[in-house]
Amino acid sequence: MNSFNIYYSRDFKDQWDKLPQAIKGLAAEKESILKDNPLHPSLRLHPLKGKLKGLWSITVSMQYRIIFKIEGKDIIFISIGKHDIYRNL
Repeated sequence: MNSFNIYYSRDFKDQWDKLPQAIKGLAAEKESILKDNPLHPSLRLHPLKGKLKGLWSITVSMQYRIIFKIEGKDIIFISIGKHDIYRNL
């Protein structure tokens, strides 16, 4: 499967800085999996609906998610945080 380029929004970077170290480690692992095999079941990849249509989500842990958009071969990470991050977009 083809690999994607991953970029980070300013909001994502700000949120990243506030994450616990353990979550950063898990998120880095999930990013690597996403890059090489976006359909890997551990990601629980799914498109978002409603006002977030056009965005996608993967699971970092039971509580944390990464929300992103896809533009061609590029993935732009928009937000990372607990499940309530959906409300802040």
